[in-house]
Amino acid sequence: MNVKERLVILGLGAAAFIAVAALFIVVGYVVINGIGVISWEFLLGSPYRFEYGGIFPQIIGSLCLVAVCLLFAVPLGLASAIYLAEYAPDNIITKSVRFFVECLAGIPSIVIGLFGLTFLVYYLGFGICMLSGGLALGFMILPWTVRASEEAIKTVPKGHREASLALGVSKWRTIRSVVLKSAYPGIITGILLGLGKAIGETAVVLLTAGSGLEPFLPKSIFDPVASLPVYIYMIGTKGHTSAAYSRTFGASLVLIAMFLMISIFALYLRNRYTRRMSRG
Repeated sequence: MNVKERLVILGLGAAAFIAVAALFIVVGYVVINGIGVISWEFLLGSPYRFEYGGIFPQIIGSLCLVAVCLLFAVPLGLASAIYLAEYAPDNIITKSVRFFVECLAGIPSIVIGLFGLTFLVYYLGFGICMLSGGLALGFMILPWTVRASEEAIKTVPKGHREASLALGVSKWRTIRSVVLKSAYPGIITGILLGLGKAIGETAVVLLTAGSGLEPFLPKSIFDPVASLPVYIYMIGTKGHTSAAYSRTFGASLVLIAMFLMISIFALYLRNRYTRRMSRG
C-alpha cells in the first residue's frame, strides 16, 4: 500500500468518524438536556397553560399523522414504481416522469404545506385536520417511496422473472410473488427514509393539521391533531422559561426514541424476511 492510498483511507476514515461523532453529539446533547423532564406525568399527561402538562396528545397525534401518510403514500408509490419498472416503455415520457418525481423530492416542505393548505384545507374543504396533514405529508414522501421502490425492483435479477414466466405464470403474478418478495428489503428501506422525513416535519403539519398544542385526542380524521414537531417548535420559539427549555428537549428526546423504535421494528421485520428468503 503506497502513501497515496493510505492518505485516501485516512481521509475516508476521518470523514466517517466526523459523521458518526456529529450524530452522537446531537443526540447526546438532546439526551442530557431532556432526560430530566421525562416522567410518566410528562408522557401520559396533556398540555395546559401553553408550556405545562404532558405530551400524550402530541405523541398519539404524530403516530396518527404518520399512519395516514403511509396509508396514502405507500400503496400509491409502490403501484407507481411497479408501473415504471415493469410496464412503462423506455421513452421520453417515462424519462420525464422520473425527472419530475426526482424534482418533487427536492421541493421545500413549506411549498408542500402551502399546497396542502390551499388544496386540501380550503379547496376540498377538509379543514385543519388529521386527514389534511396526513395527505400533505403523503405528497411530501411520495417521490421517495416511488424512487426507492423502483430501484429496489430493478435490482431483482432478470433470471427470476424469466424462470417464473417460463413456468407459465402470468406477469402480474410474477411481479407479486417473485419480484416484490425479492425487492421487499429495499422497499422497506425506502419507506423508512420517507417515514423519517414525515415524522419530524413541522411546516407541513403546522399549516394543515393543527397548532401542535391541542390538549385532546382526535375523535375522527376530520379533527385537528397535535404533533410533537410542531409542539417542539411552538414551545421552543414562544416559551421563555427554563421549564419550556427542558420540555423542548424532552419532547425532542421522545421524538427521537419514537423514530428509533419504529425503525428498529421495521429493520427487524426486513432482516427476518431476508433470512426466511435465504433459507427458502
